[in-house]
Amino acid sequence: MRITKIERKTKETEIIGSLKLEGSGKATIATDIGFFDHMLTALAKQGLFDIELIAKGDLYVDQHHTVEDVGIVLGQMFKEAIGDKRRINRYGFFLLPMDEALAQAAIDLDGRCKLVFDASFSAEKVGEFQTQLVQEFFEAFVRECRCTLQLKLLEGKNDHHKIEALFKAVGRALRMACEKDPREKEIPSTKGVI
Repeated sequence: MRITKIERKTKETEIIGSLKLEGSGKATIATDIGFFDHMLTALAKQGLFDIELIAKGDLYVDQHHTVEDVGIVLGQMFKEAIGDKRRINRYGFFLLPMDEALAQAAIDLDGRCKLVFDASFSAEKVGEFQTQLVQEFFEAFVRECRCTLQLKLLEGKNDHHKIEALFKAVGRALRMACEKDPREKEIPSTKGVI
C-alpha cells in the first residue's frame, strides 16, 4: 500500500497532508478557500486517491502562499508515495468534458520538472479563488512531484467549468500514471532509472 504523510510549516503557511494512492477517492480538504477545496476534492475523486489536507495560511495577505504551498505538499506526497517507480505505468493522459469545457491532461512521472500550461480565464476570481493561481498550483505540484505535465484547455466559456475540467483531467491522468502495470517488472525506462 503506497501511503505517505507530510507536514510543512513556514512563516506563511502550516500544512498537514496525507495521501493513499490506492484509495477510493475520499477527500478531507480544508484550505479556507472554498473553490480550491472543491477542485482538490474533484482531483482526489477522479484519481481515486484518498487525500487529507489541512492548510492554514496568511490569507489576510492573499491566497498565493496557501495555494502554492498546497501544490508543494501535494507534489511531495505523490513523489514519496510513488517511490522508485518500479512497475508503474509512468504515463497517463485524459481528455475530460465538463459541460461546454474540454480539458486535456498528459503526465509523465519522469523525474523532471516541466509544466506546459495552455489555458486562460476571463474572470479574476471564481468564488473567492483567484484564477491566476491555477497555473501557480500546478507549477508547484510539478516541481515537487518531479514530473512533466501538459495541460491544455481545448474549449470552454465558464471559468468554473474550465478550471474543474483541468483538475479532474489531472486526477484521471495521475491515476493512470501511478497505477501498477502487471506486465511491467522493472522501472519503465530504457535507462533503467527515472
